[in-house]
Amino acid sequence: MFAKLQTVLPMNKRKTGTEYEEQAARWLESRGYQILERNFYCRQGEIDLVAEENGYLVFIEVKYRRDGHAGHPAEAVHPYKQKKIVQTAVYYCYKHQIPQTRPCRFDVVCILGDDVELIKNAFEML
Repeated sequence: MFAKLQTVLPMNKRKTGTEYEEQAARWLESRGYQILERNFYCRQGEIDLVAEENGYLVFIEVKYRRDGHAGHPAEAVHPYKQKKIVQTAVYYCYKHQIPQTRPCRFDVVCILGDDVELIKNAFEML
């Protein structure tokens, strides 16, 4: 009985997030992105994926929604979240001694059910 009940319970959010971040990484790699780092953490915040693509250093936020009831995944990357991602990216560049002249951008991968959407240059440094 317990084993059957356990299969019905939802996964914890961190495990679910990790699985969809891995799915997004594979999807991006199939489109020419080179994943440099996953889940970069510091005091400023967290960046899901850091990659290179066509000469850009790309900081990628991955957002998943099972369906549209909670809105589109991109809606969760609100201005406060954008600010935290930018602050974390600045620290990432400092820590890895990346020159300020290196072109960077912020992309968002939205996973809605089985559909994957990439929003390139989703926001600018604030």
